[in-house]
Amino acid sequence: MVKIGNQWDEILNEEFEKDYFKELEKFVDKEYEDYEIFPQKDEIFNALKLTPPDKVKVVILGQDPYINKGQAHGLAFSVKEEWAQFPPSLKNIYREISSDLNIPIDDINKCNRNLTNWAEQGVLLLNTSLTVRAGKSNSHYGRGWEVFTNAIIEYLGQNCEHIVFMLWGNNAINKKRFINQEKNLVLTSVHPSPLSVHRGFFGCKHFSKTNSYLKDNGLEEIKWI
Repeated sequence: MVKIGNQWDEILNEEFEKDYFKELEKFVDKEYEDYEIFPQKDEIFNALKLTPPDKVKVVILGQDPYINKGQAHGLAFSVKEEWAQFPPSLKNIYREISSDLNIPIDDINKCNRNLTNWAEQGVLLLNTSLTVRAGKSNSHYGRGWEVFTNAIIEYLGQNCEHIVFMLWGNNAINKKRFINQEKNLVLTSVHPSPLSVHRGFFGCKHFSKTNSYLKDNGLEEIKWI
């Protein structure tokens, strides 16, 4: 039985009882028995634990957890502090933040690679798939996680207001259909990975646009750095 420990438990209770989720739980439990799976089992729902629904100001969508040992801890784009190598996409995110907000960064490698601080400020760092097999991206795709995370996006997009949804890359942009754009702000761009970052992520100014929108709606801005 999933226990998140905040209002998400009540909001998602119906999802937890659906057949697809029960099958997903069985699949995930077996995967943890048979393979190395990331993140650790007690970190799967970290994004929801750290950012309750009534605190969500921003949603940033990732795809699935990092596939290397010691990186993933349940927050999209975030890695544990002890991980020596800075993830390329996160490095590009900080480059855009620095340029967008005119905040010089002497050494991006010294920025927070663990984004718990963002989550605690109201940034829901949600991967569309919450688990992955070591070394195999998308290995848990199509098993039910997308149905579950779509329900989260739809709840926030339809029942809440003044949330900024940052949708990076085609997979994330496809989630626009779940969001009431009259009540919320949707910002789209290519993914910040090295393969696509120069095709529109650099210069997108999503971080200043987000803070301007939050401020205009009487909400505290996010301290990105």
